[in-house]
Amino acid sequence: MWLSLVVLVGLYYLLRWYRERQVVSHLQDKYVFITGCDTGFGNLLARQLDMKGMRVLAACLTEEGAKQLRVRTSERLETVTLDVTNTESIAAATQWVKEHVGERGLWGLVNNAGIIIPTAANEWLTKQDFVRVLEVNLLGVIEVTLSLLPLVRKARGRVVNVASILGRLSLCGGGYCISKYGVEAFSDSLRRDLFYFGVKVAIIEPGFFRTNILPLERFSQTLKNQWNQASSEVKETYGEKFLASHMKKIKSLDNMYSEDLSLVTNCMEHALTACYPRTRYSAGWDAKFFYIPMSYLPTFLVDAIISWNAPKPEKTL
Repeated sequence: MWLSLVVLVGLYYLLRWYRERQVVSHLQDKYVFITGCDTGFGNLLARQLDMKGMRVLAACLTEEGAKQLRVRTSERLETVTLDVTNTESIAAATQWVKEHVGERGLWGLVNNAGIIIPTAANEWLTKQDFVRVLEVNLLGVIEVTLSLLPLVRKARGRVVNVASILGRLSLCGGGYCISKYGVEAFSDSLRRDLFYFGVKVAIIEPGFFRTNILPLERFSQTLKNQWNQASSEVKETYGEKFLASHMKKIKSLDNMYSEDLSLVTNCMEHALTACYPRTRYSAGWDAKFFYIPMSYLPTFLVDAIISWNAPKPEKTL
């Protein structure tokens, strides 16, 4: 019995390995639009796909970011400035994409742009602090997707949304985890909607990687600013020791980050180029073997694990 089970599992993974190695044909004729290409995952993915010969349409927040990207890529790659929180900017970028892709449609849309700051204990933040993150990470993803969806449907292409392991486990306060949970939900509903049109939707769930989305010095300074803006009651409840412990924990994150961004961009590339892409990609060893498995544990156990090493407020029960 056990031998039969081992054989069946082995055959399953062999078939899966074979299917996932099948690549879409005529990649050189396919257009991919990527947001957040100034730095980080988006920048590396744009260069990676350009080297593969694909027609990359890279959206950058700043003209300086676009200029630096063009220097490092071929003449095939085209850039446009895009603010995903601005409806007029999205409309202009959509028209720009239409003019480039023509009747072929848009094969790939990669929603990568995102921010994480401000992040702190929820009581230290204001509604506007949450809104600022949600506008980029969730509402921006939704508006960009809805604007470009007719072009993706025309090509029977792919939508790749960058979520996070923090879309599975809420490890910190602020809008970031909320936004990534929202990206997961939006992607799931979108995948089911677009199934009937031959469009595939994939979710990327990276672990902790060193990118410009979270420079530790800025993170620490923002945390201090949030503390300074908090009410006297909040400060008294949490205490200075809580702030000091929190700051120390932030500094310790420096040893947790992976430097190899290709672990994420390889997942993105596979989602765009494979005949049989996965629905979800966990990127990074921490995501695969710790955070994603942890997300399936009972809630009380997850709470206990997270609380065990977390800073404790001064006035606790």
